[in-house]
Amino acid sequence: MHAYVSHLPDPAHQPEFYASVPTKRALAWVVDMLVTVVLLLPALVMTAFIGLFFLPFLYMTVGFIYRVVTIASGSATWGMRLMSIELRDAQGARFDFGQAFLHTAGYTFSLVMAPLQLVSALFMCATDRGQGLTDLVMGSVMINRRA
Repeated sequence: MHAYVSHLPDPAHQPEFYASVPTKRALAWVVDMLVTVVLLLPALVMTAFIGLFFLPFLYMTVGFIYRVVTIASGSATWGMRLMSIELRDAQGARFDFGQAFLHTAGYTFSLVMAPLQLVSALFMCATDRGQGLTDLVMGSVMINRRA
């Protein structure tokens, strides 16, 4: 029988990688929501405020693009960077564009299906590595950058 080998930090032997990550994720989420609203304002002006009629769709679109671009360029959104956390894939590497797209798609799907977002948040608080649903599916984790 083969032992499971992970390329990710072990929370039992390297807890500093996961210390306070659920709280930092929550704070990063708030920052990212505010950044998305700031990015949304020019879109509303450019549409002569017609965008207000489909604001939830516009917000989701701007947020999706923001998350994919920032995660693909540094494995973290601006909010995550502010909190000194970043995403790592199952091999311990930073996210590329495809992984950023898939992670953002999973996150967006869980937002649309509100109970999934609640379950995801509970998993972030209950699992050893603080993984949400999308993280569990992809095998990714959120870790402290300077650990």
